[in-house]
Amino acid sequence: MSFHKPPSKWNANKVDWSDPDLKALLDRSESWTLDNRGSFSAQQVEIHIGWGAGGGRPALLVWERGQALVVETQFPIAKEEKVRIDRMTPTGLRSIWGVVADGRKGTRAEDEEHGIYVHWVHAQ
Repeated sequence: MSFHKPPSKWNANKVDWSDPDLKALLDRSESWTLDNRGSFSAQQVEIHIGWGAGGGRPALLVWERGQALVVETQFPIAKEEKVRIDRMTPTGLRSIWGVVADGRKGTRAEDEEHGIYVHWVHAQ
């Protein structure tokens, strides 16, 4: 039995990166940022930095889907830092263990006003 995948019968789309219309579109969209924090009902949580950490710090869970979470903090967290996110549910405390996949200073006006950092966490 061969596990070799045969070549596709479809040719890949060819893109002319020097096309002026494409260049104009890319230039207009260069400064865009995607931010879907408004589509989730935010929840107060406590975040623990490092898996052996003692005390937690306040944070806001602003998005969650599957194993991906987005939290807002008022402090930076290093990329690849291990974290535990504790939150209250109707059945009690729920802890989510994860690793910070990426983070940055918030770009919204209210983020800058309140010193907000946005972190993407991958649950383990």
